[in-house]
Amino acid sequence: MFLFFGLSILSTIFFRFVPIPITPLMLIRTSQQLINGKEVVMYKDWVPMEEISPKMQLAVVCAEDQKYLDHFGFDVESIKKALDTNAKGKRVRGASTISQQTAKNVFLWPGRNWIRKGFEVYFTLLIETLWSKERILEVYLNVAEMGNGIYGAEAAAQTYFKKPAIKLTKAEAALIAACLPNPRKYNAARPTKYISSRQSWIMRQMRYWGSGLDFDKEEEEPKTKKSKK
Repeated sequence: MFLFFGLSILSTIFFRFVPIPITPLMLIRTSQQLINGKEVVMYKDWVPMEEISPKMQLAVVCAEDQKYLDHFGFDVESIKKALDTNAKGKRVRGASTISQQTAKNVFLWPGRNWIRKGFEVYFTLLIETLWSKERILEVYLNVAEMGNGIYGAEAAAQTYFKKPAIKLTKAEAALIAACLPNPRKYNAARPTKYISSRQSWIMRQMRYWGSGLDFDKEEEEPKTKKSKK
């Protein structure tokens, strides 16, 4: 037990400064490709935050977690709504923040069982304590699955739009972000009607926020306007 806590804390401190070389999900997807006899595809290219367009940074926050700068890893209100929705037997609703998704991507495996969720809570608290908000978002933007074998904003930008992530336009960034709920089903290069609609919603949210994120003013209220997806 003490060994686990020690290693988890040390690895979290280590990854505060060092790029994440590979994640459990990347290994799982590669194994699935090999087992199914498919071509192994794993396109990833780590870039620092300053090489990712502010539009891309803002797009994922607007799409995935508009309270990102305000919470300490968990959106309590969204969790309550999700529990209520799921208890009524309606469509399963998620409530994971960017911090939770980052913790899961870096340290854990996909799944919905309570044991994995417990580990997710633990690692989310660790990164919120030991990393800055900017670092959490930087890691998320470099390791999140953004297509079949595509991980991170740089790989997505190069694959879908043949340009580096720093040169993504507002529309392109919103389109990539629109596919995040199911990046292996949806393709930013061939958006469906649903993805195009979601892209428009994200772009409206980006306008409400203004020019972008301000990590030096985390205590201020975000410039958002509530709108149904």
